Amino acid sequence: MHDVSSQDVLQQLAEVLEARKGASPDSSYVAGLYAQGLDAILKKIGEEATETVMAAKDGDAEKIIYETADLWFHSLVLLAQQGLGPQQVLDELARRFGLSGLEEKASRGKQ
Repeated sequence: MHDVSSQDVLQQLAEVLEARKGASPDSSYVAGLYAQGLDAILKKIGEEATETVMAAKDGDAEKIIYETADLWFHSLVLLAQQGLGPQQVLDELARRFGLSGLEEKASRGKQ
């Protein structure tokens, strides 16, 4: 286990992803994804979601964790590409915390 909190990891990763926006496409994997555009990022999220589902169907905990990390990573790339960040997602999860699933679903119609 690392000494860095999970929220710190998300924030540090968000900062790196933001910095990669201005980098040359051949300088990093993320810079290359940004250069390919939204569709390439969405395709990767779809691939990683499918791989996560397959890992879960296999029942292999190590693969589930690995593939979920890939899915979360590519979701963070999407957030950064869209000018958003993990804190906004954490804030939304915190807003939902303590609400029943039915209450949260009902509240969506009021927005």
